[in-house]
Amino acid sequence: MTANADNAAEWAEAGVSLEVAGELATVTLCRPERRNAQSPAMWRALAAIGRELPGAVRVVLLRADGVSFSAGLNRQAFTLEGIPGERSFVDLAKSEDADEVIAEYQEGFLWWRRPDLVSIAAVQGHAVGAGFQLALACDLRVVAEDVQFAMKETALGLVPDLTGTKPLVDLVGPARALEICGTGRWVGAEESARLGLANLVVPAAELDAAASDLAAALLASPRNALIETKALLQGASARTLEEQRATERAAQLRRLKDLAGVGE
Repeated sequence: MTANADNAAEWAEAGVSLEVAGELATVTLCRPERRNAQSPAMWRALAAIGRELPGAVRVVLLRADGVSFSAGLNRQAFTLEGIPGERSFVDLAKSEDADEVIAEYQEGFLWWRRPDLVSIAAVQGHAVGAGFQLALACDLRVVAEDVQFAMKETALGLVPDLTGTKPLVDLVGPARALEICGTGRWVGAEESARLGLANLVVPAAELDAAASDLAAALLASPRNALIETKALLQGASARTLEEQRATERAAQLRRLKDLAGVGE
């Protein structure tokens, strides 16, 4: 299925599309002529897609048309006029609701971590700034051999503010994250795999197939077991060993009761 016609047209105008096939949803960045440059309209569309996903969906694949995953924020945002139809940075800096506005932008990056879903980003070419942060919003990343990640915000006098700093630190540690963000340098496929940014590196021609194979493998696991496992792993770093042991026992007891058909 696809989104209803009104939503689909609005999202396409913002550079995003959605396809749902049973338990798998595919979200595509579909402005290849602009290297999938991002805007607040795209972020609103991504947030809306997250809200409107059917309940049956349990794996979401994020991909992008063209040679680049996303070149980051539309450069018009850095002009005095800003992106047509959107608030300029100058206006945002002067406004009393700036915190609320940025929080709304972040909504497009949050739902990929939902406990009832597993999200996969298939990333090729450049994934810069907001593009890097969108890939980091997903649980897993399959990347092409030509991938180039970079966090350019600091070089522009800004900070990464689209929820990307926590997953970056969780994956590579604070010192490496600071070096990557502070220099704005490129991180290629080999290094991204070594650092844990990429789960899998494949030739560009095999990217879609590899991401689809990973989605199929995840869908082969029972839904509730996968949800429980994701929750265990997501919270592990914030728990002590004793707390994690107890959490494991509680989760396993729920699974045993479910399998035995005895419920809570």
